[in-house]
Amino acid sequence: MSELIAEWQPDSGGMESLYFWKNVSSAMPVAEAKGVIRLAFARSAVELLEYSPTAIKQAVSGSARAEKAQVQEMVRVILGLPDIPKPDHAADALAAAICRANHRGPLGG
Repeated sequence: MSELIAEWQPDSGGMESLYFWKNVSSAMPVAEAKGVIRLAFARSAVELLEYSPTAIKQAVSGSARAEKAQVQEMVRVILGLPDIPKPDHAADALAAAICRANHRGPLGG
């Protein structure tokens, strides 16, 4: 993560807040991964904000109740991609980045 931050030099980042409903068994590994990500951003002095799943859905699709497939399709459309990003986690990460950009204003602003 630190290498990616150094390479791409973002001025901020966004990530989904921890939320488990169905797959509680993955809570600990996800929490650990989020800790590593937070540490990398902190060491790089890059702001990192968390957004709820509903906030991300709202920012990307216009509906806080959007289904996963709708959010994935909107990520594809917003970013002008030929296909929906794979794996699903890639689309989720891009949706969080789009949410962050929406809260900041135009990209690069």
